[in-house]
Amino acid sequence: MNVPEWVWWVTIGLTVAIFVVDVAIIGRRPHEPSRREVSVALTIYISMAVLFGIGVWVLSGHQYGTEFFAGWLTEYSLSVDNLFVFIIIMSKLGVPRQYQQEALLIGIILALVFRGIFIAVGAAAIEQFSWVFYLFGAFLIYTGAKLAKEGNEEDEEFEENRLVRWVRTVMPHTEDYRGGKLWVREHGKLLLTPMFIVAVALGTTDLLFALDSIPAIFGLTREPYLVLTANVFALMGLRQLYFLLGDLLRRLIFLSYGLAFLLAFIGVKLVLHALHTNELPFINGGHHVEWAPEIPIVVSLGVIVTTLVVTAVLSLWVSAQREKERESAG
Repeated sequence: MNVPEWVWWVTIGLTVAIFVVDVAIIGRRPHEPSRREVSVALTIYISMAVLFGIGVWVLSGHQYGTEFFAGWLTEYSLSVDNLFVFIIIMSKLGVPRQYQQEALLIGIILALVFRGIFIAVGAAAIEQFSWVFYLFGAFLIYTGAKLAKEGNEEDEEFEENRLVRWVRTVMPHTEDYRGGKLWVREHGKLLLTPMFIVAVALGTTDLLFALDSIPAIFGLTREPYLVLTANVFALMGLRQLYFLLGDLLRRLIFLSYGLAFLLAFIGVKLVLHALHTNELPFINGGHHVEWAPEIPIVVSLGVIVTTLVVTAVLSLWVSAQREKERESAG
């Protein structure tokens, strides 16, 4: 895929501009957005992603178009899973509803920064060392198995990490929120606010999620431009999705299992690709493993869509049944 340098810069510029507008709007009027407000914004962001994918399909061919949609859907699913942890963090740290937009935006911007760094590192590693696919594949299979074992327990057992505890206990800070400010100056002394602690918690969480998402997207496309844009579009609209779905997010009780399956599937796909392009001397004498099949991207897209649909439908149905049982018992 031949992407001119100016296209890269235009894409990065538009991404920065969109987030700057978001920051300006929220900073000017902190509030809990209305359903209409988030619905309109989310529709625009999703439409932009779909139109972009169609544009890639038309201008660069169906292979790259399919890769973008597969990558975007996978990254969007992982980002929605990220929202679960965001909900727990803001609940634990008592972020007022009117400031949750700012906290979410901080988390999303940090996620974009971390993913950008990992994309650059991952692309460079893949360019130099084909055996990296073995590492990515093994890591995703391990992560998928771990996620399937834990299920939704990670949300219930969320605890502050060491960095967050250190900031809370060592750094001077205020006890109450001061709007969306990360720090304030009082009596000539610089004090952190609880919002700064929220930012640290979200940032460290984003770092861990980037470790899963970047190998996953490279398992679906090895075009750095598609990897970047799939991540950008996956992160756009997450803030609105958080307020639009609300408690519905908690009803996706099987999302972790669906994501576990997808991560393991992509991990297997990466290992098969690594075998197909093998250069390691202790595997088949350093020769390509001819019997190793390549999973077509169309099949990958079908597996991703089917898994997400089945997971969502089954989650909502079981959640509704459990709700009825609780009402009957009550």
